Amino acid sequence: MSQTKYYILAFFLLFTCAIVAQNNDIEDIDVLNLRVKNIITQSEFDLKRGDFFNSKENLEKALELAIKIEDKKSQGIILAKIGELEFTVNEFDKSLASLIKAAEIQREIEDIENLAVTYSIKGALHAGKEEYNDALEYLNSAKTLFEEKRLEAKIPEVTLNQGKVYLKLEDYKTAKSLFEKTIVLAKKNNQTNILSKALIYNGKTLVKLGNNEQGITSSLEGLNVARSNNQINNIDEAYISLSDIYKKNGDFKQAHDYLQKHAQISDSILTVERANITPTGQTDYIEAHNAAEFQKLKKQVEDQESESNLAKITTILSIALITILSLLTLALYKNNNIRLKSNNMLQEKNDDLIEAMKRAELASKTKANFLSTVTHELRTPLYAVTGLTNMLLEEEPSEKQIPHLKSLKFSGDYLLTFINDILQINKIEANKVELDPILFNLKTKVENVCSALNNSALDNNIKMHYNFQTDLPQTFVGDNLKISQILINLIGNSIKFTKDGDIWVRVYSIDQKGNDHMIRFEIEDNGIGISKEKQDNMFESFSQGSIQINRKYGGTGLGLSIVKGLIEILKGKIYLKSELGKGTTFFFEIPLTYAPETVKIVKEDYSKNISKLDISNIKILIVEDNKINQMITKKILNKMNLQCEVVDNGEAAVEKVKQNNYNIVLMDIHMPGISGLEATKIIRTFDKELTIFALTAVTLEDKMHEFDEAGFDDIISKPFKQEDFEKKLYEVLSANQNSTASYQ
Repeated sequence: MSQTKYYILAFFLLFTCAIVAQNNDIEDIDVLNLRVKNIITQSEFDLKRGDFFNSKENLEKALELAIKIEDKKSQGIILAKIGELEFTVNEFDKSLASLIKAAEIQREIEDIENLAVTYSIKGALHAGKEEYNDALEYLNSAKTLFEEKRLEAKIPEVTLNQGKVYLKLEDYKTAKSLFEKTIVLAKKNNQTNILSKALIYNGKTLVKLGNNEQGITSSLEGLNVARSNNQINNIDEAYISLSDIYKKNGDFKQAHDYLQKHAQISDSILTVERANITPTGQTDYIEAHNAAEFQKLKKQVEDQESESNLAKITTILSIALITILSLLTLALYKNNNIRLKSNNMLQEKNDDLIEAMKRAELASKTKANFLSTVTHELRTPLYAVTGLTNMLLEEEPSEKQIPHLKSLKFSGDYLLTFINDILQINKIEANKVELDPILFNLKTKVENVCSALNNSALDNNIKMHYNFQTDLPQTFVGDNLKISQILINLIGNSIKFTKDGDIWVRVYSIDQKGNDHMIRFEIEDNGIGISKEKQDNMFESFSQGSIQINRKYGGTGLGLSIVKGLIEILKGKIYLKSELGKGTTFFFEIPLTYAPETVKIVKEDYSKNISKLDISNIKILIVEDNKINQMITKKILNKMNLQCEVVDNGEAAVEKVKQNNYNIVLMDIHMPGISGLEATKIIRTFDKELTIFALTAVTLEDKMHEFDEAGFDDIISKPFKQEDFEKKLYEVLSANQNSTASYQ
């Protein structure tokens, strides 16, 4: 109903302009400007109805008037709209020519806002032609201009098109980031059409990254937005996407259901497209258009007999043009049939790929389960080794025993490092490592790492040199823990392969845009160096140059692989320069954002803090089937003057909790009878407030949701660091004591 009103209003305005023009032999500029705007409005109505060719005809009329009154701003806008329309009907060369003219005019008159619109259309055009580098260049320019003019509402369409290009380039992480930004901006500006598209494409990207469940959630959200706003094409796109995702998940029923919905809705879409977009529809419009032109030529012949020969020639040329266009349309139709056959062949190949993907996913799950089992079985006895060793070292052993105990502690720590390296590699490969950016002092962080490793360097008679760029700010926002891990691995590597030499650590900025810096770190040594043939494989897992080097210097061969993975997560690069016998230099570059302040962190002694609390009535239950682990955990608690009881299975734990009032339960997971997970679920049916910690060797992140569902308050991973264990206990005990005091 509202569209009809707009049509009547547009017609009335056009009619009024015509009457005024007739009453005034000479049209003034204002009237012509109004006519230009009204014709553009009519063209937009035609475009909404899918009447592409009438829309273009009206735009060409508006362009003639704009040229007549020398309105260059309107000329640029109209040429951009013509280019966009030509792009819609796949006339790429014509579209490019129109957009180039529009951009030239807009640059000449410095119409920045509309120049950005033209660049955005041109970027989409190059993407349609699969010229992705050109597409990104124009889309980035459009986004920059919109940002300069603070036209936030224009940006979502640009970031959506950028995301589509990166999806085509298989850069799924960048595509995901752009789609997420589009979703935020589209919601903010209430742009439902762009929002539904961004959600659907984000779903496709998440599936490419292996996050199928998140992909389904995003696609369903996009489908709901499209349905709420009657966006037929977006609904159809969502159906296709969901069908593909469920098919990959092996849920063929859901895949089939969405495929049927796609088939139903595509019939109505296809009817409209055939009338307006397909070669047959284009032919109908072209023929009608040229028939009208033919009638004009005929009238011109009758009115101007003196120019009859020219009119005849024009008529013949017009007929020839119609014939050529008809042949082109037929060629497009045949080409479309060939593409349909090719699509069918691709579908068959896709089915084969789906089967191969299923087998690959099964192998990946098997690998993950194997790692979970192996690490648990290794970490459980390792808890006993490290725990007993620490206890013996604290109980004043004899001088003869101290070297043996220290060797035992070193072996335990080495084994734990090896296990953690394997888990870290597994998390990096599974895209499960998340960034944790905080405000930190970069100079102090690097100094601390160098200081911590200096004793190891002195053991090899190595002198360490540290150089931090003088005018470089010290405080940045970034993931300082991952930066520390990278530096520890690289500097530790240099210490391992250098004897009686020097190590230089340098930090400086190689690029700056505002507060954003590209920071380069250099770790140089004059150690044994690396041969050229070995350098290409240095960042692969379990690679150390040779078996002889591995046996002589030790190590897992995972350090550099972890370093490369972490640097890529931080959106950086790493490379090396080395010469055998002369030393090695590792370079890595990461982006960091300068921040003017830093946060001082005071390390607390939680063991002393616990002793200050009133712990006389505190009772802790240890649920653990391993006798050695029972003894170690109990002894740690007793040293903090905490009372505890021990049971060795889940059934006994449930009965104990029913009969006693405990403050904390330390629950092992793998036990005979019912597991720690099941025991916790049972306890939660009658006690929701009791604090229950999972004391377990299971550490893989994909298990965490099971602990949350069971009702655990937190997880303490074995073998744990004693200060971490003490911190968790202190937090619970102090919170309980504060709540008791406030209640009283």
